[in-house]
Amino acid sequence: MKTISSRDNAQYKELKHLATNAHALRKAGRTLLDGVHLCETWLRMRGQPEQCIVSDSGLRHPEIVALVAKLEAHHGRVLHLPDALYEPLSQVEHGVGILFLVEMPRPAVPAALAANAVLLDNIQDPGNVGSILRSAAAAGIGEIYCSPGTAFCWSPKVLRAAMGAHFVLEIYENVALAPLLAGANIATLATSGYAKQKLYDVDLKRPVAWVFGHEGQGVSDELLALASHKVVIPHLGEVESLNVAACAAVCFFEQVRQSQARAG
Repeated sequence: MKTISSRDNAQYKELKHLATNAHALRKAGRTLLDGVHLCETWLRMRGQPEQCIVSDSGLRHPEIVALVAKLEAHHGRVLHLPDALYEPLSQVEHGVGILFLVEMPRPAVPAALAANAVLLDNIQDPGNVGSILRSAAAAGIGEIYCSPGTAFCWSPKVLRAAMGAHFVLEIYENVALAPLLAGANIATLATSGYAKQKLYDVDLKRPVAWVFGHEGQGVSDELLALASHKVVIPHLGEVESLNVAACAAVCFFEQVRQSQARAG
């Protein structure tokens, strides 16, 4: 275990730059996982991190001590920081004191949509994006495609909201969604409050690609025109519409319900 005690250390400066600058994370192709749950999930599903960073207070936490011991047994790189140096790296208030620095997966975009997928059109709130990823993973959907205007999926806020869903998904960012929809080999469903077809009237016992749009403006006109189905979720009361993350969860689990009914 290596210890750094100076703010002027070059390695520490680089970590702080990554922790406080989303553009730097994108450019470096790396991100920081914050907290025991995300770190343990990465270790179980993806393997060793590039580096583990722990604080003084973290080393008094039994779960972190066990995690560090597991890393060191496999020659993992562990960096120890005083709390005063660690705290500027973490975006979690009252965090437990462990970070993983990991390389972001960058899969090649498939030639055409052929399996259950989600397309995110300019969804800007990190909490919404993370919640959609979490619901998609829970529903067995494997592919996520994000337009250039969608929140950065590997940002700390999205990672926290998704609770480890990233590690079972193939996530494609900065993707032109229109060509994907135009060339899809499966049904494509865009949600719209103005659609005539109800979600529950669509056959979902097959692979489909879901399209969800900006929190205020919805799916763009271009993508709506390209989708093979435009669907609405019927609702009661005076509320104008569902939050996009709630809308996505309803859609995903209606697909799960129909698939299980067919299997039964």
